[in-house]
Amino acid sequence: MKIIMLGAPGAGKGTQAKKIAAKYVIPHISTGDIFRANIKNGTELGNKAKTYMDQGLLVPDELVVDLVVDRVEQEDCKNGYVLDGFPRTIPQAEALDSALMNMNQKIDYAINIEVPDQNIVDRMSGRRACLSCGATYHIINIPTKLEGICDVCGGNTVLRDDDKPETVIKRLRVYHEQTQPLIEYYTNKGVLVEVDGTMEMTDVFSAIDKILKN
Repeated sequence: MKIIMLGAPGAGKGTQAKKIAAKYVIPHISTGDIFRANIKNGTELGNKAKTYMDQGLLVPDELVVDLVVDRVEQEDCKNGYVLDGFPRTIPQAEALDSALMNMNQKIDYAINIEVPDQNIVDRMSGRRACLSCGATYHIINIPTKLEGICDVCGGNTVLRDDDKPETVIKRLRVYHEQTQPLIEYYTNKGVLVEVDGTMEMTDVFSAIDKILKN
């Protein structure tokens, strides 16, 4: 089962990807993790990516696809995987399809977690992160026992710049321009499925699970 997770930033892709990976015993693959692992291990691809990142430049599509393909060729991916955060653009999706075709593989499901923009702004502006240990909370859904104090280490929790409404609105604009066209792309491929991401987290997973069992 080869799955791609789609949805706006803050829609809950990562959370659901981890749940799918755990239930179906397949790797949860995020591009961030791949970059970090390759850079840490000093691989040729990792070193190439690092030269771009050190200059504050985006890693070119071709290199990102090479890193992803290198990962999905590993033994633990033989029964499938969940891709989270990739592809982000149509050229990346086309390059991925082409690489998979060469491996006699294809994407089985592109799961789009649909959440209206305003819900995402509200959801993300309620997030809080601990400055000391990085633990994350939500002022409504997962509040700390003491306001502003981390349950884990007692550090201060703050609203990160990334989660401020003005930043979230900018990120959503980029998402709609670059990533939303993927919904049409995977619809045309016949692999897109949509799930209502405004439901409770467990209900979202139940809906996804039902799709994957069919």
